[in-house]
Amino acid sequence: MIKFLQPQYLLSVLLALSSASCVAVEPAPKLSEAQINAQVSEYEELSDQENWSERAREVLVNALSLTGIRYKYGGNSPETGFDCSGFVRYVFKQAASLTLPRSAIEISQLGTTVPKNELQPGDLVFFNTLKSAFSHVGIYLGNNRFIHSPSSGGKVRVENMQDGYWARHYNGAQRLDKKNTPVAKDLSQ
Repeated sequence: MIKFLQPQYLLSVLLALSSASCVAVEPAPKLSEAQINAQVSEYEELSDQENWSERAREVLVNALSLTGIRYKYGGNSPETGFDCSGFVRYVFKQAASLTLPRSAIEISQLGTTVPKNELQPGDLVFFNTLKSAFSHVGIYLGNNRFIHSPSSGGKVRVENMQDGYWARHYNGAQRLDKKNTPVAKDLSQ
């Protein structure tokens, strides 16, 4: 495994991105060993408080590692770029071995509905961006932030769900559980 993908480095990236402002997020700067250790300690405290599962951590780390990948309508890989559902589908396949349906609306029908005040990292958040309910999907990071592949000309980035646009267009959230989530047939392979 390359150095960047080792847990102590990914956790520092997770913390840096989840505390960033609500504009497009740049990759985290290189940190000293002391800074990394401090952030890992902070993350461990947060993960104990939030009771994050190992699966949720894998999903978040995988999603954040794709920050900056360009948007492409119909895209479903880092090489081609991602649209919103292609991004979510790729992350959950890589991190949780779940094969999700291809569209945001189909993904919204899986799992368990979660009230906004009970969101946990790794939950899927949905938005009405095309004058159609559940037309956009992202992955909740915690602290009112989510990661997604936004739109043409954009790149995978972290946004604040309390920003006016996202707050007005929020549709709901779903929590996926490997045991209770049916696997979609993967017709793309």
